[in-house]
Amino acid sequence: MDSKNLPHLPRLDHVRFFAANLVFFFHVIHYYYLHWQPLIDYPWMGLISEGHTGVGLFFTLSGFLFMLIALHNPEIDYKHFIRNRFLRIFPMFLTVFFIAISIGRDDFRAQDILYLFFSNLGKAPTSIHFITGAAWTISLEFTFYLLFPFLGRFAREKGPKYLIQLLVLMLLFKLGAYGVTERSTHMLYSTLVGRFDQFLIGMLAALLYSRHKQVLYRHGRLLLLITVVVVFLNAAVQARYASFFLAKPKQVFWIFWSMLEAGNWALFISAWVSAKFELPKWLDRLMRRGGEISFSFYLMHALVIYLAFEAFGVLKFTGNIIADGILTAVGLYILTWTAATLSYETIEKPFLGLRSGYGRQLKQVS
Repeated sequence: MDSKNLPHLPRLDHVRFFAANLVFFFHVIHYYYLHWQPLIDYPWMGLISEGHTGVGLFFTLSGFLFMLIALHNPEIDYKHFIRNRFLRIFPMFLTVFFIAISIGRDDFRAQDILYLFFSNLGKAPTSIHFITGAAWTISLEFTFYLLFPFLGRFAREKGPKYLIQLLVLMLLFKLGAYGVTERSTHMLYSTLVGRFDQFLIGMLAALLYSRHKQVLYRHGRLLLLITVVVVFLNAAVQARYASFFLAKPKQVFWIFWSMLEAGNWALFISAWVSAKFELPKWLDRLMRRGGEISFSFYLMHALVIYLAFEAFGVLKFTGNIIADGILTAVGLYILTWTAATLSYETIEKPFLGLRSGYGRQLKQVS
């Protein structure tokens, strides 16, 4: 996606595309087949059965991208930065929010408007129904935006040490929160206490990437291969031993899970950006477009899944559950892509054109 604050890095669009796909297939398999139960016996499907990891990839990518922007724009105008961020996410988010409060109109309270900024806490209107449920991540993302101009400046001035110190503090906070909450897994999964370190790890990865580009470029393909294996194995281990859907609401693993997940994704992002290889042009265009519409894709996909399920139920094209699942997912994917394209062109894109630069540029980021 083009930006007035950073030279375009097409491969970051690829990563957005991949993250949106993880969340999409995660919701398809659970809504149609698994019904939010762990898939312990098939850990090799962990990237799909625990595909909520796509949210962690989005958060890590945000930290990575904005740290690159901070390195490129050493003086960020806070007002213009927040204005750009508002134009980026709120038109689509407000659309989903008003759908949610309209669905629950009889239970709406005036104070529910505050859930615009806390869309994943308490009885948030967007979290009551599956079709708007994906919006829970937006308040976490926007909180990061509110803090980032300060974090970016301090990280640029003090270096990686500053971010590492913050990560140590976050670990202490999580240890305390784990001790006093009965449903600590859900708390660590869905709140700023559990997720903020993922933004920080993305920022740390961007700092290290900017300092060691040449080394990464030389070994990018090998690092990418290693990282893909590590990401796959991490998802498999989680699916087998520490699924989010286990009945046990308190798991020690989840204290460290977000850092482990973000660390894997930070390596993946750095390797993907650095690895020297060319995708077929058609695939590159597809992934770049997927990255461009990824926000609408993310917020629209649950509505498409719900409508299709209500209209047709579980379709049995062949009688083979795997083949039928693949055919169903492909059909839903095409429908979601179409809806997301319409949403992006109609709701997002006009507002994106209103964004402006918000910093004094320093250097090119390649």
